Amino acid sequence: MEESCFICNKHQGTIITSGATIYEDDYIFVGHIDNNGKPNYLGHIMIDLKRHVPTLAEMNPEEAKTFGVIMARLSRALKETEGAEHVYALVSGNAVPHLHMHLVARYPNTHEQFWGPFAVYDDPNARMGENSDVIQLCNRLKDYLETNPYE
Repeated sequence: MEESCFICNKHQGTIITSGATIYEDDYIFVGHIDNNGKPNYLGHIMIDLKRHVPTLAEMNPEEAKTFGVIMARLSRALKETEGAEHVYALVSGNAVPHLHMHLVARYPNTHEQFWGPFAVYDDPNARMGENSDVIQLCNRLKDYLETNPYE
């Protein structure tokens, strides 16, 4: 753990973020993005590697397998439970040097000029919500993962 790392601190519980835990195991933590108390774009999910490494290249085989499987499962869950028509996946690492992936749902009726992992936020039809809405979304995704094993 890096004491100054936002993601490490989130995993230790010293930083509280929006929503609820969607999935957690020995390798990864999955939750919803936090928007510092402002309304959140509903369906912007974060997959965090628990071990503090900066990029995809430093994952060991078990971490990589777990990361890939949960990415596929969450993408399917966003389509099935939230009605997403597309799910963007992005690893940047520019702001926080701890491996995490953004999965961002794009919903039907999103205007094409707002297609993109962060452009969807600006669409007039963007699904925005308060923390209670984020918690409900997290719980739907968690329930989906628990009742639909990956085969």
